[in-house]
Amino acid sequence: MKAHDGMYIGGEWRAAAGTDLIAVVDPADEQVIAHVPAGTAEDVDAAVSAAREALPAWAATLPAERAAKIAALRDVLVARKDEIAETVTAELGAPLPFSQAVHAGVPILVAGSYAELAASYAFEEKVGNSTVYAEPVGVVGAITPWNYPLHQIVAKVAPALAAGCTVVLKPAEDTPLTAQLFAEAVHEAGIPAGVFNLVTGLGPVAGQALAEHGGVDLVSFTGSTAVGKQIGATAGAAVKRVALELGGKSANVILPSADLAKAVGVGIANVMGNSGQTCSAWTRMLVHTSQYDEAVALAAEAAAKYGDRIGPLVNAKQHARVRGYIEKGVAEGARLVAGGPEAPREQGYFVSPTVFADVTPEMTIAQEEIFGPVVSIIRYEDEDDALRIANGTVYGLAGAVWAGDDAEAVAFARRMDTGQVDINGGRFNPLAPFGGYKQSGVGRELGSHGLAEYLQTKSLQF
Repeated sequence: MKAHDGMYIGGEWRAAAGTDLIAVVDPADEQVIAHVPAGTAEDVDAAVSAAREALPAWAATLPAERAAKIAALRDVLVARKDEIAETVTAELGAPLPFSQAVHAGVPILVAGSYAELAASYAFEEKVGNSTVYAEPVGVVGAITPWNYPLHQIVAKVAPALAAGCTVVLKPAEDTPLTAQLFAEAVHEAGIPAGVFNLVTGLGPVAGQALAEHGGVDLVSFTGSTAVGKQIGATAGAAVKRVALELGGKSANVILPSADLAKAVGVGIANVMGNSGQTCSAWTRMLVHTSQYDEAVALAAEAAAKYGDRIGPLVNAKQHARVRGYIEKGVAEGARLVAGGPEAPREQGYFVSPTVFADVTPEMTIAQEEIFGPVVSIIRYEDEDDALRIANGTVYGLAGAVWAGDDAEAVAFARRMDTGQVDINGGRFNPLAPFGGYKQSGVGRELGSHGLAEYLQTKSLQF
C-alpha cells in the first residue's frame, strides 16, 4: 500500500516537521499496512500559511473556472475509483463491493454536483437599491472522520473550493491513505498550489492546532458530539465560524399501515451497511405493539443474513466499545434475538450483526450512539407515543418513516426533531442538505445549502 512520508502543502509533498509516525492498520487482519507522518502544530502552521497565500487569487477566480477545476478533480476520482475503493477497503475494512459503490461512487457524485453548482450559483443578487455579494469566508480548516473517509473530504473540500475558499485538511488518523490519494487527485486535476493542503496527524495535536489557528476563518468538523463541543467552544472564543456534523441516534418509525417486511428489511440493511459505522444509521426501530413480535422475527432473520457480509470495525478501541454496549444492553434487560458480544472471528475487529428486542427508550443502547451493527427494536402504543420516543434523545441527525402512503409518512416526519428523514425508503440525493438538529450539529452539508456554509454576505447600497 503506497503512502507518502510527507505533507501536501503549497502544491508539493514536503517533509514533516517532526519524526513521529502513525501506523495504518488493516482492521480485517490487524496488520500494519503503512505509516504516515504525525503532523505537529508546525506542519499545520505551514499549511495554513500556504492556504492564506493562495486565497486572494483563488477567491478572485471566476466561478466558471473554479467549476472547471472541480470537474477535473471529479474526473480524476472517476479514473482512480478502483484504487480508491481498494484503499478504503484496506484501511477501513469495508467489503470491496461496498467500497466501490459507496466509498468511491458517492464522492464522485458529490464532486460532480459542486462542479455544476460552482458554475450556476448566484454569488450576486439585486435587492432593492442594494447589490448583495456572497463571498468566500476565507481559509477553511477541515477535520474529517474515518467512517466515510473520501465522502467526508469531498463534502467539505468541494463546496469550499466552489465558494472560493482555500482548505487545510486534517483527516482521521485511521484512514490517512485515502486522504493522501485525494491530495494526489487534487494535484493531478491542476488545482493551484496552496488552494488545498493536507496535514496527517492525531486529533489532539494536529486537529487541535488547526481548530485553534488564528489564520483559519472557519472550522468544518465531522465526528463525535463531545469533540464537536470542544471545537465549537474554541471557535466561539475566537468568534470563528464552525460547521459541525456530529452524532446521531436515528429512529426508523414503522407506522401500522406500512409494508412491515420491507420496512424491517431496509431498516436492517441501513444499519449493517458500513458495519453500522454511520452517523445517520437508523439504529432505533420503532414498531407498533400490534406488529411487534412479527417485526422482531423479521429483523432477526434479516440480520442473520449479514453474518459474513459486513466488514470489521475500524480499530481495536471501536471494537471494544461496541461489544461493551452490547454487554450493557443485556445487563439492562434487553433481549438478544441476533448476534451478541462474542467475537465471530479470531482475527480482525469483527462484531456480529446484533438485534435487541424488548428495548425501552431509557436504556443506554436506545440513547447513546453505538456506531456498530446494532439495532434496538422499541415498542410504541400510538403515534404520539412513537413521536415521543423518536424525539426522546439529545440527537436529531436523520431518521426514516414508513407508512401506507407518502402523505401519512410526511405528516409524521414533519413532527420529528431531525434534519433529514427518508420517506418510505427514499433514495440518497447529493443535492439535499444534510445536517442535524439539537446536539447532532450546526450547519448543513451537500447541495446549495452546503455551499452557503463557506460564504459570507456583503451588501452595497446605491
